[in-house]
Amino acid sequence: MALSCGRIAYDDQPKKNAVAELQDRFDASMWNYNATSVDIFVRGQQLKKAECFLRAANIPYEVVIEDMQRAIDTENPSLEETELWENRNGHRMTWTAYHRLADIYDWMDYLAQTYPDLCSTKAIGKSVQGRELKVLRISNGNPANRAIWMDGGIHAREWISPATVTYIANELVEDWDNQPDHLRNVDWYVLPVHNPDGYEHSHQYDRLWRKNRGGLQYGPCAGVDLNRNYGYKWGGQGTSKQPCSEIFAGSGPFSEPESKAVSEFMQSSAADWKGFLTFHSYGQYILYPWGYDRVVPPDHADMKRVGDAAAEQMLQASGGSRYTVGPSGSTLYPAAGGSDDWARGALNIKYAYTVELRDTGRYGFVLPANQIKPTGDEAVAFVDIIAQEVAKL
Repeated sequence: MALSCGRIAYDDQPKKNAVAELQDRFDASMWNYNATSVDIFVRGQQLKKAECFLRAANIPYEVVIEDMQRAIDTENPSLEETELWENRNGHRMTWTAYHRLADIYDWMDYLAQTYPDLCSTKAIGKSVQGRELKVLRISNGNPANRAIWMDGGIHAREWISPATVTYIANELVEDWDNQPDHLRNVDWYVLPVHNPDGYEHSHQYDRLWRKNRGGLQYGPCAGVDLNRNYGYKWGGQGTSKQPCSEIFAGSGPFSEPESKAVSEFMQSSAADWKGFLTFHSYGQYILYPWGYDRVVPPDHADMKRVGDAAAEQMLQASGGSRYTVGPSGSTLYPAAGGSDDWARGALNIKYAYTVELRDTGRYGFVLPANQIKPTGDEAVAFVDIIAQEVAKL
């Protein structure tokens, strides 16, 4: 079924009210929004009606993706060549296509087997449907190392996120001997797919699925937004108590096994956590706490300084992609129960950032696979800056 993504001006309260009515009347869903605009999905049979509604409400808009199904169909190239890649490299990961969970986990095991003095894997828990949450640890074994957490795929449809996180880890490991000290003297903990059930569901059944696959006690409205399920300021602004909502926060803080597993692992670990980096899409933002409200932490100026430095290095790495830097709640919108707020508020991790990766809306969640490498190069540049700052602590 064809879908369309309309970019709508969203700069005053009457327009915001009209957008809310649009969602209710035409079964539209909000993809991404900030203070001045919003991207909306409208299913094909509702598109003309929705356009009439917007014109009547005097709301300017543009259709960004005319045929969503075509965009989905052309997003990911065939993986037929990955067997040859596996024969050459010992794994099927290519970073020229989006891979399923099995390929990602096999690649993690390959690194642990090939570089046993550097890499190891650990299942820190299981998902609602029993899939492992597998973490890759990259460490030179120095007991004085600081620790940085990286995760991706908390929202199922954001395929560029696991692809980017694995790209970063692969770049670190495969060129380890040439890495600078500020990257080598870190214990890296990498969770490429925070939401394995949702990720697989988005590959098999519904490309645009967001949540996990929990909450089945709520009937047809399966799923909890794991990035609203963390315990810091849970249930506040930007969340929903309605199970059918895409921002349903769950029945309580850490009600879902995926978020609970991460929180328990990080709290019980002896690691000296100094960085928490979670990768999402889309919009090209570098965000830091707080997300639960439009307030900033006491070290706001320092967080902005580091974010700006990272954005500049990312611009140089990619040859043109600009990332906006700011606190989540005011740069985008308040959203309580996020993992980055929890990392800062509960664990007191200094450098807690959310990175919203490419793009700014031309493709949105269905970013073509040929964008993986340039996006990955940007993210490597971001991580390099964070590691430099961690080394100073």
